[in-house]
Amino acid sequence: QLQASGGGWVQTGGSLRLSCTASGLDFSTSAIAWFRQTPGKDREFVAAGVSGRSPRYGDAVKGRFIFSRDRAKSTVYLQMNSLKPEDTANYYCAARIRWTVQYDRDVWYDDWGQGTLVTVSS
Repeated sequence: QLQASGGGWVQTGGSLRLSCTASGLDFSTSAIAWFRQTPGKDREFVAAGVSGRSPRYGDAVKGRFIFSRDRAKSTVYLQMNSLKPEDTANYYCAARIRWTVQYDRDVWYDDWGQGTLVTVSS
């Protein structure tokens, strides 16, 4: 199971940190990803990571968002900086048992947390 938290309202240029705590899976080998979605649109890849590899980022967030993992807490974080109104979305964390080269495609993830809403106001 995945439990996402940390969403909220922030002004343009501000920061938020999302958390995703995992249980019932092998955190040390599982790939964890963040996706986001707005009404009427497909889910968009945000970031993904696994132990032993550098995180990967979607083009829209590269240079602004930072993905990190805390193995002791079985938790991944998404530090979101320099937020823009277009970052407004429901953010979801997802997991799969192993890393995949298609880490940016939501169809490859088996477990999903509930969304946490991020609203960026101009």
